[in-house]
Amino acid sequence: MKIYVSIDIGGTAIKYGLIREDGRILSRNIMNTEAEKGGAGILEKVQNVIADFHTQEEISGICISTAGVVDTNRGIITYSAPLIPDYSGTEYKKVLEGRFRIPCEVENDVNCAGLAEYYSGAAAGSNISLMLTVGTGIGGSIVINGEIFRGVSGSACEVGYMNMQGGDFQTLGAASILSQKVAEWKNEPKECWNGYRIFEAAKKGDALCVRAIDEMTDVLGQGIANICCVLNPEIVVLGGGIMAQEDFLRERMDLSVGRYLIPEIARHTTLAFAKHGNDAGMLGAFYHFQLRRFGPAALQALEGVTCHDH
Repeated sequence: MKIYVSIDIGGTAIKYGLIREDGRILSRNIMNTEAEKGGAGILEKVQNVIADFHTQEEISGICISTAGVVDTNRGIITYSAPLIPDYSGTEYKKVLEGRFRIPCEVENDVNCAGLAEYYSGAAAGSNISLMLTVGTGIGGSIVINGEIFRGVSGSACEVGYMNMQGGDFQTLGAASILSQKVAEWKNEPKECWNGYRIFEAAKKGDALCVRAIDEMTDVLGQGIANICCVLNPEIVVLGGGIMAQEDFLRERMDLSVGRYLIPEIARHTTLAFAKHGNDAGMLGAFYHFQLRRFGPAALQALEGVTCHDH
């Protein structure tokens, strides 16, 4: 059975492992991105990962999920936020195929998460799904009938840059704003607070932490409602580390979206929390590889994948 290397590159961590051709994840590993070393440093890390696996297994494909805007035809980063310096222009496909003589496909990380949730996660069975990842920023992807909607320049659903009253969507609503607010309100160093501590304090009744979360969910609800008015998706899937707090966030998010979305759209829109968690990028990169190389029929035999009748 064929084995694939799948690598999910984020601003903080690189998750990587082996996936069997039936979609089963065989191994999971993680390392620090060390984003400050820039595109060249990350490319070197990726090559080292592949080289290590290549000595142990016969690898049939390299599947890359990465932050940044990706030209999927050329497998190159065309735009990246300053978090990873000199990342634009990184030519994964050219470099990796040239060195290892193994086919490589590259896709944006949020698009990969969207594919993972569409084919075998929370959005399975839908025709139009919107995926939002809420972390340091806010990323989005749209999957329509099994394909990523990319727009004319490949930048569709860059929702974090949407203009809202007081700033852009991700500046106001990303998880990173929580620790900043709570630390400021409590007059403590920002380093003292992270998302986990804020949620634990909120569950114990800390009024300032509850307030910060409520302000975040209100912004998220407004942004989601705006997107839904344009796209009218069947399902909105919420991902990113903070969305693991589903028990605390579920009712708040339902109320917040309902506050801003007209009833006719709201009653046709399901709000769900991502199923695949930290595996979404790796799994979605593998699905993307299969779609690019073999077409939708290749996914029908995969473990856990829902086949869509379009």
